[in-house]
Amino acid sequence: MAGAGLAVLVVAAVASLFMAWAIGAGSSGSTPFAPAVGANAITVMRAGFIVGILGFAGAVFQGANVSEAVGSELLVGANLSPLAATTALIIAATLVAVGVFASYPIATAFTVTGAVVGTGLAMGAGPAWAKYQQIATLWVLVPFVGGGIAYATARGLRSIDRDTETVPVLAAVVGVILANIQFVFLGPPGTSRSLARAAAVSVGQFQLAVHAGVTLLTALVVAGVLYQDLKGDPERGQRHFLLALGGLVAFSAGGSQVGLAVGPLLPLVGGDVPLTYVLVGGGIGLLVGSWTGAPRMIKAISQDYSSLGPRRSIAALIPSFAIAQTAVFFGIPVSFNEIIVSAIVGSGYAASTGGGVSKRKMLFTVLAWVASLALALGVGYGGFLAVDAVL
Repeated sequence: MAGAGLAVLVVAAVASLFMAWAIGAGSSGSTPFAPAVGANAITVMRAGFIVGILGFAGAVFQGANVSEAVGSELLVGANLSPLAATTALIIAATLVAVGVFASYPIATAFTVTGAVVGTGLAMGAGPAWAKYQQIATLWVLVPFVGGGIAYATARGLRSIDRDTETVPVLAAVVGVILANIQFVFLGPPGTSRSLARAAAVSVGQFQLAVHAGVTLLTALVVAGVLYQDLKGDPERGQRHFLLALGGLVAFSAGGSQVGLAVGPLLPLVGGDVPLTYVLVGGGIGLLVGSWTGAPRMIKAISQDYSSLGPRRSIAALIPSFAIAQTAVFFGIPVSFNEIIVSAIVGSGYAASTGGGVSKRKMLFTVLAWVASLALALGVGYGGFLAVDAVL
């Protein structure tokens, strides 16, 4: 019996690594630098290499919240059994891998969530309605909020046409977010803290003032550095800002997407394996996926959805970074394909010609997102019942 349990655990771990590879190849690996590639700021192969490293770092330093949510907050009354976790991971990874090889950005979070919930309900667990409402709210808002902000930002940059002044303002907004996102290495063991919060705690007094001061200082430094870069060479400054934004989104993608791969494993390993080790394993899977499979999807997203210039790419990446960090903070599984594609389309529509947005491909993409959730839920439920009956 112990041998059978160990065998199932090994299969689940392999399925988790395969899932991490598929995510790295299709979601966290392809989406962060797609706008920068579309604006010719970086080559496809170099983007895949860099996003793999940054995604690994994000997985280790920010992956705990979403991992714990996927592992224990999607069901009530019972945790996933080893057999259920293995079934969910295999089903979700297969569906995501099909999307990668077909060059369609399947919504990874939809697929994993559907598979986990489907198998969990089949094994007798109850639905976590409060968590589902939280997840559904974010999923529904992402296209409107991300696409809307990207559209407004791109229109503003186009109308004002003074990049040396306007782009540093956007950089300041990024600096505000950067000062307030949480990292595990800034807090005590088991706790994450932001740079601003860590500084406030270390001072001890006037914490609110210190927090606000560090936030403002970070925003001014980021804006000032970019302002000087733009003054020297506007095109080079825009390219540097694009690459920095892509890096931040790649880091955020790792922090969010690794939970989709390793979250179902957490009930299996319990406290026997430290969470950090599990995140490192998932991060390695993301990295390998980014290096081996991401270039195909980077090309699809950067070229097939919208014709992007530097301004529209910047407009797409800023809301993507903000939404990604919001999801990480609240521990909500979110699809980076949904975030980035929505932002790309929003910024593309800001152009007078519509930015070359492919309405036909967008329709198929939305249908793929909806189908991935329904299919994963149904196959997860039926698949577990079938496997459980056989074994």
